[in-house]
Amino acid sequence: MTYRALFSSALVLAGVALVGCAGVTTPDVAVGASSVDMIELREPGLFANYFPAAVSEPGPAIILLGGSEGGLNPASAREARLLRDEGFSVLQLSFYKSPGQPDNLEMIPLETFDRGLDWLAARAEVDPRRVGIFGTSKGAEAALITAVRHPDEISAIVAVVPSSVSWQGINWDFDGRPPEASWSLDGMPFPALPYGDWDEATGLYSLYANGLEGVDAHKDAIIRIEETEAPVLLICGGADTLWPSCPMSDALIARAQTFGGPKIDLLAYPEAGHGAGGAPSLTFDPARAGEALSYGGTRGASQSAREDGWPKTLAFLKASLD
Repeated sequence: MTYRALFSSALVLAGVALVGCAGVTTPDVAVGASSVDMIELREPGLFANYFPAAVSEPGPAIILLGGSEGGLNPASAREARLLRDEGFSVLQLSFYKSPGQPDNLEMIPLETFDRGLDWLAARAEVDPRRVGIFGTSKGAEAALITAVRHPDEISAIVAVVPSSVSWQGINWDFDGRPPEASWSLDGMPFPALPYGDWDEATGLYSLYANGLEGVDAHKDAIIRIEETEAPVLLICGGADTLWPSCPMSDALIARAQTFGGPKIDLLAYPEAGHGAGGAPSLTFDPARAGEALSYGGTRGASQSAREDGWPKTLAFLKASLD
């Protein structure tokens, strides 16, 4: 099998079906409102679902980003509602694979996140001084980059199975085009670390692990975490077989310590895989706890990590955005 075919097979396993939503409605939400569950945003450059909290005065808010599955997936929507129930207004933001957006995770404009941040901060029920960002996997990569670019506007960061660098993009078409960056800024490629050599024994993981070995030649791709003062919560899985989320978490912490901040808390779950963070599953079956997951760990290890980490995630956000 060719390198490209191997990479294609591995990445396809990481994708999930695109969840489509129709309709356009962007009503105002009065402070103290409790009857609005979700507002669909279908504006040029802004495809999102908004879950406003019922607050008596402007309160905290969160931008919520999924991973390479793209779109607005139901699991993220569930987490948005859980966060909303804790008093956070939540903007679940799609950055690709939704109508009008790219189908490949390449050259995604970082301005997408800027627009989401501006829209959220302008809401009457949102205190713009208390806005956090919460991303998973590629969404964690985007969340960290966005927080670094907006140090005065992001007040808390949650990065689940994160990256310490900005990576080369994902071309789901596998059409032989030269590789492009995951992100763009002002229409130009944002610095990106290329994938490393493929190792059949470790598969997809090898592209990232081997890629990190070349980071000294691409220092502009390193996420300059020291440029934000916002407190950071990192969550990683020691058995992650998609990419090295714990080593990259360690790299973020080391850089913060070397360059004087920010404060970073780490929840590392040695037996969990790429599913180490987020809300616990409602359908977990203890009889299947020992089943291996596609990207590391077992169902039981993932559920245990989430049961431990979700309350700590909520506590972190409440303390940081108080």
